[in-house]
Amino acid sequence: MSQNQQAVYVCAIANGKLWLPNGDLPCIPLSKLPFSGGETVTVGDYQQTPVVGVFNCNPILPTDEVAGLRTLLAVLSAPLFALVGRVIQLDYMRQQQAFCGCCGQRAEFDAEAIAMRCAHCQRHDYPRVSPCVIVAVRNGEHLLLAQHPRHKTGMYTVIAGFVEPGETLEQCVAREVKEETGIEVKNIRYMDSQPWAFPSNVMMGFLADYAGGQLRPDYEELTDAQWFDCDALPPVAPKGTIARRLIEASCALSEHKKTRP
Repeated sequence: MSQNQQAVYVCAIANGKLWLPNGDLPCIPLSKLPFSGGETVTVGDYQQTPVVGVFNCNPILPTDEVAGLRTLLAVLSAPLFALVGRVIQLDYMRQQQAFCGCCGQRAEFDAEAIAMRCAHCQRHDYPRVSPCVIVAVRNGEHLLLAQHPRHKTGMYTVIAGFVEPGETLEQCVAREVKEETGIEVKNIRYMDSQPWAFPSNVMMGFLADYAGGQLRPDYEELTDAQWFDCDALPPVAPKGTIARRLIEASCALSEHKKTRP
């Protein structure tokens, strides 16, 4: 059966947003798409069903049927969400790396290489993925949580930031916590990671313990930062995010400490 006739997860992109008829990711044959055109690339399989990106859909997707990737965060499984996020990142690459970084000529998407190829000098530019750290800091039974200006719903989350040149991940963790909250941390240990297509990052998650200092939030970066008892948390990052996994892991450590003889 050709892919045009086989049911696939369709990730059609318009202006960085996904086509989500009925609010869900469609799983239909490409031949059944209610629009024509668009360049396609298969980014992987989920439960033996291909996941296909469809690009160049800006003029043809109905505006009332498109939404951002975040709307699928609590809807899709983590593996499928990551594949859909890969499509978003490839679309971002197509927009941001449309011209060759060497000679300046227009580049074209090479679906086989998963890169932008310059026909003039034959250079390949691959997707640029920015490394970020994200860390949950625990002090006994209390967890450090912060609120950012972009969080309009009152949600709190853990500290995160971009890795700087020449910096180890552990150094980045310590620096970001110090810069944003004023405190020192110790016992920094890696826990988990998550591709984060907002717009093209990979989040590397850590746990850490409070080492000293007074909590002084940087109000240019944050609107608030507080120590919360793990039994009385505010609204926190949603399920499906690495932030939520770090929060739950830290609270589980606190619970274990309380019940230990």
